[in-house]
Amino acid sequence: MSITLLRKPSRQPLPAADKQSNRALAKLHIRLEHSIRRLKQFRIFAERYRNRRKRFGLRLHLLAGILNYEMGLAI
Repeated sequence: MSITLLRKPSRQPLPAADKQSNRALAKLHIRLEHSIRRLKQFRIFAERYRNRRKRFGLRLHLLAGILNYEMGLAI
């Protein structure tokens, strides 16, 4: 599922409500991109994983959980 920004109608300005929703989506997009960047700082995500495949999911979840906790995204 993807959510895209709203475009303005042809030769008309973008309504204020649409501008506000675009800003909210942009803020969410920035946080998401920053979290992906932080995950890629670990070699396990940036390069080929060369260890046992069944442990990859566990390590992925552990690192993602630690980063989410640090960023304040934990539930």
